[in-house]
Amino acid sequence: MTDLTQLTLAAALDGLEEGAFSSVELTQAFVDQISKANPSLNAYVVETPERALDMAKASDERRAKGEALALDGAPLGIKDLYCTKGVRTTACSGILGEFTPTYESTVTQNLWDAGAVMLGKLNMDEFAMGSSNETSRFGPVANPWRRSGGDNAMLTPGGSSGGSASAVAADLCLAATASDTGGSIRQPAAFTGTVGIKPTYGRASRYGMVAFASSLDQAGPIAKSVEDSAIMLEAMCSHDPKDSTSLPVETPDWRSEVGKPIKGMRIGVPKEYRLDGMPDEIETLWQQGVEWLRAQGAEIVDVSLPHTKYALPAYYIVAPAEASSNLARYDGMRYGARVPGDNLTATYEGTRAGGFGAEVQRRLMIGTYVLSSGYYDAYYLRAQKVRTKILQDFERVFEEVDALLTPATPSAAFAYGEKSDDPVAMYLNDVFTVTANLAGLPGIAVPAALDKQGLPLGLQVIGKALDEAACFRVGAAIEEAAGFTARPEAWW
Repeated sequence: MTDLTQLTLAAALDGLEEGAFSSVELTQAFVDQISKANPSLNAYVVETPERALDMAKASDERRAKGEALALDGAPLGIKDLYCTKGVRTTACSGILGEFTPTYESTVTQNLWDAGAVMLGKLNMDEFAMGSSNETSRFGPVANPWRRSGGDNAMLTPGGSSGGSASAVAADLCLAATASDTGGSIRQPAAFTGTVGIKPTYGRASRYGMVAFASSLDQAGPIAKSVEDSAIMLEAMCSHDPKDSTSLPVETPDWRSEVGKPIKGMRIGVPKEYRLDGMPDEIETLWQQGVEWLRAQGAEIVDVSLPHTKYALPAYYIVAPAEASSNLARYDGMRYGARVPGDNLTATYEGTRAGGFGAEVQRRLMIGTYVLSSGYYDAYYLRAQKVRTKILQDFERVFEEVDALLTPATPSAAFAYGEKSDDPVAMYLNDVFTVTANLAGLPGIAVPAALDKQGLPLGLQVIGKALDEAACFRVGAAIEEAAGFTARPEAWW
């Protein structure tokens, strides 16, 4: 039998249903794998083996009674952005200290209500601010992949959901929750040969998620296949009165979309995603993706999204501005870490200077600046107007096409230290992904090839608002055509 940890989520659920193994056996296999691999990978910042085995035992009891739920017995990893009742949640920031929530996020509650098992909390960039998982208070996460040719440089798994991507790629969970503010699901998925989808803004509740930029943040999964990501997203999404931006819509049966033919679908290829200096391998893969879809009967349409070039600067005004507002609550008074001072102001200053890392401080300073008197109109208001133009571009294009095909990232995974000295180079990692966040649209990243150094490269499908179904259909078509089965060789 296949090593239990190497199963897809769909295969594991089938095996549990057939009685080939129990949830306790499956969970124990992951607990053992985590204890062996995590010291090298640093994907988990909190391990919960006892809780996991208790949840697995309860799942087996339900299944024995014929009361199995949708995800019953499936061991998952949870990004440290999601509040988990009784389990430390810090968004990998020092300022939250040892904060242990007394409540559960809606997304994780949905997973537990579906019978899933929690293996622990996953590493991430501090407050989800980063593209490489270098800003975590718990240190960087190692990408399970290595460059070919004996290069042992430690590669980033991407960010901010680096722990989620690394854990899924290294078989330390069947799937994981993640979150996406400017590409933090899709970029790590592309860097690790996994599948990641950001749904339409408002599909999944943000209640109990530690906020970064409230108008951009969205929950989603990282998984081993397109089918697995559909199973996960169905369980995660729901309307939630506790989140004022939650959409009052039904969650469709997305799993049934996987494998449906794409014949007759119109797929747009936006010319603005061709960048100066983009590696030839990315361009070649993009063209290969076009041919794969054309061969399956899709009609390819060249389209234009003229305001795309303004997306990254607009994002890096809107997101830090919202962060500076959201993170004002961390003052050392009510919860989290506190650095005592001679007076209240000194306590605030010491707590925030000591609790926030350098990248978070940088973004808070940018955000506070663009919201300050005299600059609000020049920066923040103008960025919001640009955001509207970007959305209008998409609306116009989606009148003539069903989905868009683009690269997922401008490069394969890079080594730690290669870009960290240049914040702008790091921010450019989000160039293909931020537009979907600014417009609130769904986007999926699917692994499609290896580059010349043996590292995964991904393609991205962007769909219309509330049309995740098109993302899953086209994503599955790419997955089938690419036949991507490469796995990282275990070095940990």
